[in-house]
Amino acid sequence: MNYRINPKTGAKLSLLGFGAMRLPGLAGNPSEIDEAEAIRMIRYAVGNGVNYVDTAFTYNEGESEKIVAKALGGAHGEGVYVATKMPTMRLREPKEHSYFLDLSRSRLNRDCIDYYLLHGMKERYWDVVRRCDTISFLVKKKAEGLIRNMGFSFHGQTFDFFREVLDAGPWDFVQIQLNYMDADIQAGVEGLKYAASKGLAVMIMEPLKGGKLTDKIPPGIQRYWDAIDIKRTPADWGLRWVANFPEVTVVLSGMSTMEQVRENVAILSGADAGCLSGRELSVIAEMAGEYNKLIPYACTACKYCSAGCPKQIDIPLVIGMRNEAAVFDCKDKITYELNHLVRKPPSLCVACGKCEEVCPQHLPVASIMKETSGMFEDASLQWWREYV
Repeated sequence: MNYRINPKTGAKLSLLGFGAMRLPGLAGNPSEIDEAEAIRMIRYAVGNGVNYVDTAFTYNEGESEKIVAKALGGAHGEGVYVATKMPTMRLREPKEHSYFLDLSRSRLNRDCIDYYLLHGMKERYWDVVRRCDTISFLVKKKAEGLIRNMGFSFHGQTFDFFREVLDAGPWDFVQIQLNYMDADIQAGVEGLKYAASKGLAVMIMEPLKGGKLTDKIPPGIQRYWDAIDIKRTPADWGLRWVANFPEVTVVLSGMSTMEQVRENVAILSGADAGCLSGRELSVIAEMAGEYNKLIPYACTACKYCSAGCPKQIDIPLVIGMRNEAAVFDCKDKITYELNHLVRKPPSLCVACGKCEEVCPQHLPVASIMKETSGMFEDASLQWWREYV
């Protein structure tokens, strides 16, 4: 495993970080974690050099934190840094600060959180953070030894807003979304370089865009990979593109299978800054532009939207179908799946706006549900209404 140095502390961190958001689900019930397999995966990663594990207060309603604790119990957790996040989307009053931190510490079975973040910073959450004086709380808890490093993960809309948040506090690290399709989205490459110029560690999330960059490759995209003499898997190219930046400290991957863990460990044991040639970077840039033309909605399947949906629609699934139909030209297939396999169709959407409030990608979810329903739903099939 390759390692990089946290510029703030000098700590040696594995280039691959284990993201505990997409842990494996039990057969027939992906919302329920397969605890035994998740623990096996985390321990395999740690046993092969990964020493940074990222979770959050809200992941699987706290079950992710508990499973991370079990996986890292005893000798398994020696030398492993754990990151978790305060749910700023749930924050209303200053008194909740301690509740969130203390519950995470209890779930993780750790007196001190190595890396503690304000979760998913967006414009509306920033207003609450300032009103509640949350940064002062973090500074105080760091001084008390309950937090070692304070930071924030970012899902705001612009680099200017990212810079505003970054300049507002004595942060130790940041977590931003970055992949070759999103180089200019949210904080982007500009944000990566700005944070690094301030001496902060930078953790990258969504390096494979929630797995979208490793799914079926459209023929129009495959020709770009074919143009490069060296042959690699889509995951290899995606992770190498991020690792190529020397400013990156950790590349987080939300892995759902042992196969993904093994592949990602192998990739980031061999990839490092400068691992891609100028020719390779040029081809990837061209391909990214072509890819972005094909995909109408940049959903990463984080599932924040589904958690609060009053109609229990699997929103990422529906958006994924809409995107898949656009990218892979498979309308008939999507029409069949949506009408015969999806229990809660997009026509049930009541446009309440809850999903749009928490969407990291700022997608017009209600409009997408209406659009997808109009394109693929068969109005004569009403059997699903029995389940509503």
